[in-house]
Amino acid sequence: MAGKMDTALLSVAEMYEADRLAITGGIAGIELMERAGLACALAIAGRWPRGRVCVLCGPGNNGGDGFVAARHLARRGWQVTLGLLGPVSALKGDAALAAAQWDGPIAWLTTALIRPGDLIVDALFGAGLTRPLQGVALELIQTVRREGNPVCAIDVPSGVHGDTGRVLGGAMRADLTVTFFRRKPGHLLLPGRELSGEVRVADIGTPLTVLDDIAPRAFANAPALWGAHFPQRGPDDHKYTHGHAVVAGGGLAVTGATRLASIAALRIGAGLVTVAAPQDAFAAYAASLTAVMNRKVDGAAELDKMLADRRLNAALLGPGLGVGQAARDKIAVARGHGVCTVLDADALTSYEETPQALFNLLDEKCVLTPHEGEFSRLFPDLALKLSGEDRSSRARAAASRCGAVIVLKGADTVIAAPDGRAAINENAPPWLATAGSGDVLAGFVLGLLAQGMPAFEAACAAVWCHGACANTVGRGLIAEDLAPAMPTVFRLLAAQIR
Repeated sequence: MAGKMDTALLSVAEMYEADRLAITGGIAGIELMERAGLACALAIAGRWPRGRVCVLCGPGNNGGDGFVAARHLARRGWQVTLGLLGPVSALKGDAALAAAQWDGPIAWLTTALIRPGDLIVDALFGAGLTRPLQGVALELIQTVRREGNPVCAIDVPSGVHGDTGRVLGGAMRADLTVTFFRRKPGHLLLPGRELSGEVRVADIGTPLTVLDDIAPRAFANAPALWGAHFPQRGPDDHKYTHGHAVVAGGGLAVTGATRLASIAALRIGAGLVTVAAPQDAFAAYAASLTAVMNRKVDGAAELDKMLADRRLNAALLGPGLGVGQAARDKIAVARGHGVCTVLDADALTSYEETPQALFNLLDEKCVLTPHEGEFSRLFPDLALKLSGEDRSSRARAAASRCGAVIVLKGADTVIAAPDGRAAINENAPPWLATAGSGDVLAGFVLGLLAQGMPAFEAACAAVWCHGACANTVGRGLIAEDLAPAMPTVFRLLAAQIR
């Protein structure tokens, strides 16, 4: 199985530090640039047929990579046009050394260089860009996008911030992005993910030991990150060794969410799952659930009696729960018993006016699974419309504030722990956006917590399995299709985490 550090994402500052450590360790900066440019040229030659290529070079090290790539492409028979933003005399350091090795003409960078059908190598600006693009750089990007030229970006598409994935004024849309050593958060966070196209990570000789010094805290969500904690089955196991999960059931009019969540918890491996069903809905649950058990539980006092059984070790509250004091009372009971707790939907909205009261109940065994709307109710100052921060930073800040794991749901779901770790998910297809899918996700988290996974790893694994189930089913899925796809996903996982 691949190691956790294979999934590490490096911020722009951390990537600069990785380069510095590599250079300090004896690898010259120009050697790193040579390897980066060669890696780009080889990636291009392996993807597109030989022809005309226009290399757009910026004034920094990203442009230096472009000069190296242009040289190697020319040697392989490509017809290379190279344009530079600014005079050659303004280049410094390794970029100047790379430019000196280019023996072809250097054109002044203008939109006139963009010819229909030419492959564009985007070496204008790397991940460290902080100011909005303007002037000729912006005009070039607009021209390329309008003409529809194929694009290979070096490091990140110009105009995409490497840490946040945000667009700074305008951005190139790449078919292929070649980056180095490790990906950056901006390759996974939207809209950077869409603009990056296929991302290839090239080995340019940066020693793996630099990761020990950097100690990255951001990761791509993948089995290598959490596989060591994923529940396994042994020959002596039985249902009681894999936890007993409880789902607080919704009333008669809203039983669907509870049923989706409870079946999901069982499908992902919880030994037993019981719905704490209100009296008026008990018959509906009993008639529709078979492997999932049902128990009549009306109000917080009866839930308190139920959870006094220490074998019940994880609880989900929220789907169909209802909003108000009754929901808050049940949440307080679950937390009072110290069981692992997943809070979603109505459970979160119930604390819209008093979020700190919720935070006071939470600990490291809790997972909150808000979408943007629910997130804004609990963390209004961190809401997307009020903040210039990216989703990863906002989720981390929220997790630190509330003391629990946050699953900020979306096409680029972020899972954040109170200790600063964060994982960005990338396997969720668009058709996962369907009614009830969030209830299934909450059930997946619950089932893994019941089996003893730590909260951060359980949340990461649940999000990944959720996306994998959706990809297994394909377009046209409804929420009921997700949990039954878990046996297929288990087979996929077995090959990756053994």
